[in-house]
Amino acid sequence: MTSYMQKKETVERKWYVIDAEGKSLGRVASLAAKYLRGKHKPTYTPHIDCGDNIIIINAEKVNLTGNKLENKMYYNHSQYLGGLRERTAKTMREEYPIEMMERAVKGMLPHNRLGRQMYRKLFVYAGDEHKHEAQKPEVLEVK
Repeated sequence: MTSYMQKKETVERKWYVIDAEGKSLGRVASLAAKYLRGKHKPTYTPHIDCGDNIIIINAEKVNLTGNKLENKMYYNHSQYLGGLRERTAKTMREEYPIEMMERAVKGMLPHNRLGRQMYRKLFVYAGDEHKHEAQKPEVLEVK
């Protein structure tokens, strides 16, 4: 008996929407990463991008547990001397909620060409409006 290996031509992609309001950042990100990779499908193949498209709304209303709002830091470096920029999670949630959610999901995807391909199927919005109504996305509940 041989294992089933899916081909990229036979992949069927669905659209899902996740409402992050009041949900934990890590739980939303891990659910999104799981669906972007396609691990929820019985036809999952590790070397093929067989995941679905994910829309995350209300990124500005996501929760962080414990003291993460004050203690968790996000770092960027411009590659110039003294070019380190650091921001707290509170600043990120208030000013850059989309980037905060994208970073959380991107960190849970493979760090190679395949992961970058999966990441392109993620759409994050700060509010509860999105422009993908024509795709008729199904709602995913975060536990």
